[in-house]
Amino acid sequence: MWKSHPKALPYLFLSEMWERFGYYLMIGIFTLYLKDVEAGFSMTEKEASDLYGTFIALVFLTPFIGGLVADRYLGYKKSIIIGGLMMGVGYFMMGIHSLQMLYVAMTLVIVGNGFFKPNISTLLGNFYNEEKYKDKKDEGYNIFYMGINVGAFICNFFGAALKILFGWQYAFMAAGVGMFIGVLVFMLGSKYYGNKAEKKGVQPGDMPFYKIVLFILLPSVVFGVIGWLLKGVQSDANPDSALFGSDSTDAFIFACIPVVLFYASLYFKAKVEDKRPIGALLAIFGVVILFWAVFKLNGSALNNWGDKYTDRELTGTSQRVASRLVLTDTLTYKKDSVPLYDEVFRIQKKDGEVIKTVDYPLYFRNVHKDKLPEEGGKVFTWSANLSQSINPGWVIMLTPLVVAFFTFLRNRRKEPSTPTKIAFGLLISALSVLVMVAAVKAGNNGAEKVSVWWLVANYGIITIGELFLSPMGLSIVSKLSPTNITSLMMGGWFLSTSIGNKLSGVLASMWDTYEDKSHFFWVNFALLLFATLLFVLLRQLNSVMTEKGIK
Repeated sequence: MWKSHPKALPYLFLSEMWERFGYYLMIGIFTLYLKDVEAGFSMTEKEASDLYGTFIALVFLTPFIGGLVADRYLGYKKSIIIGGLMMGVGYFMMGIHSLQMLYVAMTLVIVGNGFFKPNISTLLGNFYNEEKYKDKKDEGYNIFYMGINVGAFICNFFGAALKILFGWQYAFMAAGVGMFIGVLVFMLGSKYYGNKAEKKGVQPGDMPFYKIVLFILLPSVVFGVIGWLLKGVQSDANPDSALFGSDSTDAFIFACIPVVLFYASLYFKAKVEDKRPIGALLAIFGVVILFWAVFKLNGSALNNWGDKYTDRELTGTSQRVASRLVLTDTLTYKKDSVPLYDEVFRIQKKDGEVIKTVDYPLYFRNVHKDKLPEEGGKVFTWSANLSQSINPGWVIMLTPLVVAFFTFLRNRRKEPSTPTKIAFGLLISALSVLVMVAAVKAGNNGAEKVSVWWLVANYGIITIGELFLSPMGLSIVSKLSPTNITSLMMGGWFLSTSIGNKLSGVLASMWDTYEDKSHFFWVNFALLLFATLLFVLLRQLNSVMTEKGIK
């Protein structure tokens, strides 16, 4: 497999695999850690989801700047190493039980990811620009994408075992170790990178960096500060008087205003021949925001569903195997300790202090009375963060099938255009949400736990949508962007991902406000169904592709 590809590919594959091992291990336990009463920060679902949304939004915002800095000043090798080391240190610091240290750690991960993620993908592409490897480019990226998902799949098993054996801090340390291994592997391949890892410098037609700072970054910071300081009407439902639910959400929304206006200005100032391609990209950016808003619920609302609403009990052989692998939590049932079912699973707080702690496993609160153990009985449950491995597991299994499907259509000259694939990806993703609506009904609106197969089915369907949409996004940006602003338009893709990630946190923070949990998922379905309006624009989008001589 490797012989027909650049010699750098195995090193880049393994570097990305270990980097994603660390990142997804951290993401898999992040909200669970924030909500832990004893060893975490006893945050409510709203607080944890809001912080999670802000975090992953900023993680996908910094690659725009990191890519430009690497392109013009640092080069790819230095940027990747710097970014990897920053992320590794950040993961280690997350295990320190201090809110201030947590914020510092998150900042390191956010900035480090900006240097690492875009540049390792760009470096890989540099090798496949050579004539002898051009026909292997798609295959090379498929191999690379597999590395991402192998790391994302296996990491949660390590995270579960270390959390159960030693505590949260050791799980975060494992994420850091994974990141450092990724950096080491990357450095071991240095002799194969040659001049492909060097900076390009400022190219003719590139927007000067000072203009990017003056017209994008500086206004964004100023607007963000204004958003943080502005207050709305204080009420019981909005004690902090935030305009959009929280100060961080206000700041993020306001910070996006000058950036969105800047991208709109690119369309109005473009040459006549560039207007339609830029307009097509901006339309796609707009709809994929809604895809990421729903897809990224995997680390918040769906993680919560796996934790509190899914039957995780193991018995017999499966329990013995999981226990030996240290993947099970042991829970003791105390009859009449607390009500069996607490509708919102909320920790009561006052002025930031916990006034009611729960020394009783929340797991039992919605177990059907016929399935409850005897007083003092023990049950074994698989660790909640393991549900985060379902999506990458599906990606590993479904990627070859999706690739084969499109190859089959291509050979018969029936392969759909890239915009059509994206539109169908949105529709398929919308259908996945209906699975969760059915899961809520099956569990009597959370009064009883449901099978994990509901989550498996949901992730399976939305993964097909992901494979139709996500790989196509960067592809269409590279195909349609005017050559002098390709980097800026790539930044637009990351911006849409970032806004979608933040919207995901906002959606998840509203979980407790829905008495009927199916309404939460109906809202998500409606958002994705609205995004499928892209089908209305397909004729125009496909005509733009034809004009550019691409499919």
